[in-house]
Amino acid sequence: MKIVSAHVGTIPISSSMRNAYIDFSKMDCTILALVSDVIVDGKPLVGYGFNSNGRYNASAILQDRILPRLLNAPAEALLDEQGSLSPEKAWDLMMSNEKPGGHGERSVAVGVADMALHDLAAKIEGVPLYRWISDNYGDGNPDKDVFVYAAGGYYAPGKTIEDLQNEMRGFLDAGYEVVKMKIGGTDLADDLQRIEAVIEVLGGDGSRLAVDVNGKFDLHTALEYAKAIEPYNLFWYEEIGDPLDYALNATVSEHYAPPIATGENLFSLQDARNLIRYGGMRPDRDIIQVDPALTYGLVEYRRVQQMLEQHGWSSRRCIPHGGHQFSLHIAAALHLGGNESYPGEFQPTGGFTDDAVISGSRVAPGELPGIGLEGKAEFYKVLRNLHS
Repeated sequence: MKIVSAHVGTIPISSSMRNAYIDFSKMDCTILALVSDVIVDGKPLVGYGFNSNGRYNASAILQDRILPRLLNAPAEALLDEQGSLSPEKAWDLMMSNEKPGGHGERSVAVGVADMALHDLAAKIEGVPLYRWISDNYGDGNPDKDVFVYAAGGYYAPGKTIEDLQNEMRGFLDAGYEVVKMKIGGTDLADDLQRIEAVIEVLGGDGSRLAVDVNGKFDLHTALEYAKAIEPYNLFWYEEIGDPLDYALNATVSEHYAPPIATGENLFSLQDARNLIRYGGMRPDRDIIQVDPALTYGLVEYRRVQQMLEQHGWSSRRCIPHGGHQFSLHIAAALHLGGNESYPGEFQPTGGFTDDAVISGSRVAPGELPGIGLEGKAEFYKVLRNLHS
């Protein structure tokens, strides 16, 4: 088995909405197709990858540094002892001659390639990715479905409280039982009005609502909001301050009893370890949101999982950011606590297969070989055109 060609593209996933920190008017995404020499039904198998929303494309890094190392390596350097494609060995090749540190955009580029490699590896075996991960990395007994929550509640021009409530009703009608909304993009009084309006839609049950600050608050504001929202007993209070301000997070955890969630903007094992060491995270209630697609891929994400286990954390306390099919397979295979979902947003990359059914806030990853992006018709058209 060898990779005969690689095709990189950049596509828009833009939107007029905004969170507390950024708008999405210029948001884009790297897509990748790795074409192999393995022929099935007269066509070569192709592995597909892309990066999660919230980070701009990393196409230049992928094309200039990461892919040449992969494509210029001897074919056998990508194979394990049984002659099968090894994403782990490929990862080592892609990261050769890279200094420690300097994560961020480099981790996004490697994550795109790692996703495509895992997609290809599972397709070669003819199995869905969750099964391949469970058999190769896990206990061979994956979860049949995964908890998902609906992320939305963004700020947008002209969006009213009634619009926000109708958005949340739509999530409930679609089968979600837990929803998330943005806060921090207006003042506290307005945000409390928005929160209470959503809780009203949820039948008065604040424990079904998560709120997300997207890293905006300083310590004073973080504590002010924490005091105001604590009586609601929310599902979680997310990414309260700068992702690397572990002291801020630790201080909030000392004053705020309900769950805290963070980690979506930590892109390496080392950053995640520092969160656990210094961020005040509580393994009995808090949530780790590290996103495999942005964190050097599944190879590095497994290292994060091993570190968490060593520090007494259950995999069930991990609910990745991203809202896409790759993390859904990982969540089922590695017994994570769930996966994010963005109903209708960040298209065409976001969301699950077109035939996915959400019921009771749970969804199955599906049985298509690999990640199953072929089951997202509009996205698959874009991916197929990349290499046809």
